[in-house]
Amino acid sequence: MSDEPDHSDEAVRELATRVFDMARAGDAASLASYVDAGVPVNLTNEKGDTLVMLAAYHGHADAVAVLVARGAEVDRLNDRGQSPLAGAVFKGEEAVVHALVAGGADPLAGHPTAVDTARMFEREDLLAILTAP
Repeated sequence: MSDEPDHSDEAVRELATRVFDMARAGDAASLASYVDAGVPVNLTNEKGDTLVMLAAYHGHADAVAVLVARGAEVDRLNDRGQSPLAGAVFKGEEAVVHALVAGGADPLAGHPTAVDTARMFEREDLLAILTAP
Protein backbone atom coordinates (compact mmCIF):
# COMPACT_ATOMS: atom_id res chain seq x y z
CA MET A 1 0.00 0.00 0.00
CA SER A 2 1.35 3.38 -0.96
CA ASP A 3 1.50 6.47 1.19
CA GLU A 4 0.99 8.59 -1.93
CA PRO A 5 -2.31 10.51 -2.01
CA ASP A 6 -4.89 9.27 -4.50
CA HIS A 7 -5.55 12.10 -6.93
CA SER A 8 -8.04 10.15 -9.05
CA ASP A 9 -11.09 11.44 -7.12
CA GLU A 10 -9.89 15.00 -7.55
CA ALA A 11 -9.32 14.46 -11.27
CA VAL A 12 -12.80 13.01 -11.69
CA ARG A 13 -14.32 15.99 -9.85
CA GLU A 14 -12.38 18.40 -12.05
CA LEU A 15 -13.54 16.61 -15.19
CA ALA A 16 -17.15 16.61 -14.02
CA THR A 17 -16.95 20.33 -13.18
CA ARG A 18 -15.55 21.04 -16.64
CA VAL A 19 -18.33 19.05 -18.34
CA PHE A 20 -21.06 20.74 -16.25
CA ASP A 21 -19.57 24.11 -17.21
CA MET A 22 -19.74 23.08 -20.89
CA ALA A 23 -23.45 22.32 -20.48
CA ARG A 24 -24.08 25.69 -18.79
CA ALA A 25 -22.15 27.47 -21.53
CA GLY A 26 -23.81 25.54 -24.34
CA ASP A 27 -20.57 24.10 -25.75
CA ALA A 28 -22.35 21.46 -27.85
CA ALA A 29 -19.25 20.29 -29.73
CA SER A 30 -17.22 19.69 -26.57
CA LEU A 31 -20.14 18.00 -24.84
CA ALA A 32 -20.52 15.66 -27.82
CA SER A 33 -16.80 14.85 -27.73
CA TYR A 34 -16.75 14.14 -24.01
CA VAL A 35 -19.92 12.02 -24.07
CA ASP A 36 -18.64 10.14 -27.13
CA ALA A 37 -15.40 9.51 -25.21
CA GLY A 38 -17.26 7.96 -22.28
CA VAL A 39 -18.59 10.67 -19.98
CA PRO A 40 -22.06 9.48 -18.93
CA VAL A 41 -24.71 11.47 -20.81
CA ASN A 42 -26.89 11.45 -17.67
CA LEU A 43 -24.14 12.64 -15.32
CA THR A 44 -25.67 14.56 -12.42
CA ASN A 45 -24.28 17.19 -10.08
CA GLU A 46 -24.79 17.46 -6.32
CA LYS A 47 -28.30 18.88 -6.90
CA GLY A 48 -29.36 16.09 -9.24
CA ASP A 49 -29.14 18.34 -12.29
CA THR A 50 -28.16 16.47 -15.45
CA LEU A 51 -26.18 17.90 -18.31
CA VAL A 52 -29.40 18.29 -20.30
CA MET A 53 -31.03 20.12 -17.37
CA LEU A 54 -28.16 22.61 -17.19
CA ALA A 55 -28.06 23.13 -20.95
CA ALA A 56 -31.85 23.57 -21.06
CA TYR A 57 -32.01 25.97 -18.13
CA HIS A 58 -29.29 28.13 -19.63
CA GLY A 59 -31.01 28.29 -23.03
CA HIS A 60 -28.73 26.17 -25.19
CA ALA A 61 -30.91 24.29 -27.69
CA ASP A 62 -27.92 22.97 -29.68
CA ALA A 63 -26.36 21.46 -26.57
CA VAL A 64 -29.72 19.96 -25.59
CA ALA A 65 -30.07 18.42 -29.06
CA VAL A 66 -26.54 16.94 -28.91
CA LEU A 67 -27.27 15.37 -25.52
CA VAL A 68 -30.70 14.09 -26.59
CA ALA A 69 -29.15 12.51 -29.69
CA ARG A 70 -26.76 10.67 -27.37
CA GLY A 71 -29.51 9.25 -25.16
CA ALA A 72 -29.97 11.85 -22.43
CA GLU A 73 -33.00 11.17 -20.25
CA VAL A 74 -35.09 14.23 -21.10
CA ASP A 75 -37.51 13.63 -18.23
CA ARG A 76 -34.97 12.95 -15.49
CA LEU A 77 -35.94 15.10 -12.51
CA ASN A 78 -33.46 16.91 -10.30
CA ASP A 79 -33.50 16.64 -6.50
CA ARG A 80 -36.23 19.31 -6.35
CA GLY A 81 -38.51 17.31 -8.67
CA GLN A 82 -38.01 19.68 -11.61
CA SER A 83 -37.76 18.56 -15.23
CA PRO A 84 -35.52 20.09 -17.90
CA LEU A 85 -38.66 21.02 -19.87
CA ALA A 86 -40.21 22.91 -16.97
CA GLY A 87 -36.89 24.72 -16.45
CA ALA A 88 -36.81 25.76 -20.11
CA VAL A 89 -40.41 26.99 -19.91
CA PHE A 90 -39.62 28.91 -16.71
CA LYS A 91 -36.71 30.63 -18.48
CA GLY A 92 -38.81 31.27 -21.61
CA GLU A 93 -36.42 29.34 -23.87
CA GLU A 94 -38.62 28.51 -26.86
CA ALA A 95 -35.88 26.82 -28.94
CA VAL A 96 -35.00 24.59 -25.98
CA VAL A 97 -38.66 23.73 -25.44
CA HIS A 98 -38.86 22.68 -29.09
CA ALA A 99 -35.66 20.58 -28.78
CA LEU A 100 -36.89 18.81 -25.66
CA VAL A 101 -40.37 18.14 -27.04
CA ALA A 102 -38.78 16.80 -30.24
CA GLY A 103 -36.65 14.57 -28.01
CA GLY A 104 -39.74 13.09 -26.37
CA ALA A 105 -39.94 15.16 -23.18
CA ASP A 106 -43.16 14.74 -21.20
CA PRO A 107 -44.83 18.12 -20.56
CA LEU A 108 -46.47 16.62 -17.47
CA ALA A 109 -43.27 15.35 -15.80
CA GLY A 110 -42.08 16.83 -12.53
CA HIS A 111 -43.52 19.41 -10.20
CA PRO A 112 -44.50 21.90 -11.26
CA THR A 113 -44.99 20.43 -14.70
CA ALA A 114 -43.96 22.32 -17.83
CA VAL A 115 -47.66 22.81 -18.63
CA ASP A 116 -48.33 24.23 -15.15
CA THR A 117 -45.27 26.49 -15.47
CA ALA A 118 -46.44 27.82 -18.84
CA ARG A 119 -49.88 28.55 -17.39
CA MET A 120 -48.41 30.15 -14.26
CA PHE A 121 -46.32 32.58 -16.30
CA GLU A 122 -49.00 33.07 -18.97
CA ARG A 123 -46.77 31.71 -21.72
CA GLU A 124 -49.50 30.75 -24.18
CA ASP A 125 -46.86 30.47 -26.94
CA LEU A 126 -45.00 27.77 -25.00
CA LEU A 127 -48.22 26.13 -23.83
CA ALA A 128 -49.19 25.68 -27.48
CA ILE A 129 -45.93 23.81 -28.11
CA LEU A 130 -46.45 21.63 -25.04
CA THR A 131 -50.03 20.70 -25.85
CA ALA A 132 -49.75 20.31 -29.63
CA PRO A 133 -51.20 17.02 -30.90
